[in-house]
Amino acid sequence: MPLREDRDRPLLAVLIDADNVPAKHAANIMREVATIGEPALRRVYGDWSNPHIKGWKEPIHELGLVAHQETSNSTGKNATDIGLVIHAMDILHSGKFDAFVIVSSDSDFTALVNRLREDGLTVIGIGEEKTNPALRNVYNRFIFVENLKDQNESGEASAPSNAKVDMNRAYQLVRNAIDRCDTEEEWVSLAAIGLALRAAHPDFDTRTYGHAKLSGLVKAMPRLEFTNRDHDPRVRVRD
Repeated sequence: MPLREDRDRPLLAVLIDADNVPAKHAANIMREVATIGEPALRRVYGDWSNPHIKGWKEPIHELGLVAHQETSNSTGKNATDIGLVIHAMDILHSGKFDAFVIVSSDSDFTALVNRLREDGLTVIGIGEEKTNPALRNVYNRFIFVENLKDQNESGEASAPSNAKVDMNRAYQLVRNAIDRCDTEEEWVSLAAIGLALRAAHPDFDTRTYGHAKLSGLVKAMPRLEFTNRDHDPRVRVRD
C-alpha cells in the first residue's frame, strides 16, 4: 500500500463491529493488524447495554481499544453500522491514514468499502469464514479470523480444525496465478505469484491450507518446483 514519505509503516484506522465478530478473536485480530501497519486509531462499536457483546469489555481494556456506544432507538435499525460508517467518512476526510481495517462479517459495509477505495485508500477486512463472498471480494485483502491462530514451533500455521485442507484447490489457485504473471521465463517470482493471487482472490490466505507462508505452501505441491537461489525465491511448473 502507498505510504507517505515520512512513514516507515502504514498508519491504520481500525474499526471493529462488535456485533459481528466474537470477542474471543480480539487479541489475535490486533496481533495480525500489527503485522500490517501501525494501528493508530482503534475503535470498537456496539450497544454496550446489549448482553450479546459483553465479552468485548475485557479485550477493550486489555488491548487499548476505544469503545463507542451506539444505542439503537428502534427495532430493525442497526445503529452500530450507521455509527461506524459515519466515523469512517470523518476519518477518510481527515486525510491522516494510509489504510482502513474493518473488522466485521456484515455485508452492509460493502458500499463503505467501495467508497473508501474510490479515494485510493487500501481497505483490509477481517471477519469470519461465513462472510458473504460479495463483501470479501470488494476489499483489497480479506482475512478470516479462523486463520488467526498461534503458529507452531516450526513457524507453520496449523489448518483450521473444522476444515478439510483442499490442496487440489490450492494448487489450481497458485497455478492460475502463475499463468497470469506476465513473463516468458520458466521460473516465476514467488512475489509476483503472491500479488497475482491477492489481486484475483482478496481472501486467499496460505493459512487456510495449513501453511504460514506461500513458500511453504508451494513446497508442499509436488507439481511445482521451488528454488531460493541467491535469495530470489522462484517457482516453476514441473514437466
